[in-house]
Amino acid sequence: MANLLFYLFAALTVGFAFAVVFNKNTVNAALCLLLSLIGVAGVFALLDALLLSVLLILVYAGAVVALFLFIVMLLNPQAASPKPYKKISAAAGTIAAALLGLGLWSFVSHGELSSAPATAVFQSGLKDYGAKLFTTYLLPVEVVGFLLLIAMLGVIVLSKKFEGLEDVK
Repeated sequence: MANLLFYLFAALTVGFAFAVVFNKNTVNAALCLLLSLIGVAGVFALLDALLLSVLLILVYAGAVVALFLFIVMLLNPQAASPKPYKKISAAAGTIAAALLGLGLWSFVSHGELSSAPATAVFQSGLKDYGAKLFTTYLLPVEVVGFLLLIAMLGVIVLSKKFEGLEDVK
């Protein structure tokens, strides 16, 4: 039964993650992100990491997705016509996809993904988890917070209409 639930949550997570990437409507993409995060929380619950599961639902699914929805709805990106992709954007996307593929191939070929058990971090108690979070894993937590800030600023910059730029040219 646990394997069936894992496959269900994994398919939910991957399916809605693809929907986030390929969805043209930003509100629908944010809602698909919410459903993808719920799938990740389900996987955490299956790993008996109930604290991480609840924190993911409260912090990311509750606060961050709601913040993204408010930003997107406040700036109304659907009012402007979509801009066509430039060649530099297509080249950057191709390079990013190639680097992602190279990184995944490197992990798989060196056996880094299968050597460490996934539940090794979650075996300790809450006190050990808090100590690891603020000592060993402090930098990754800070980096993720910084990336979320950059993503939020990117949403604002991409959605904002610059009306005074026509006069400058």
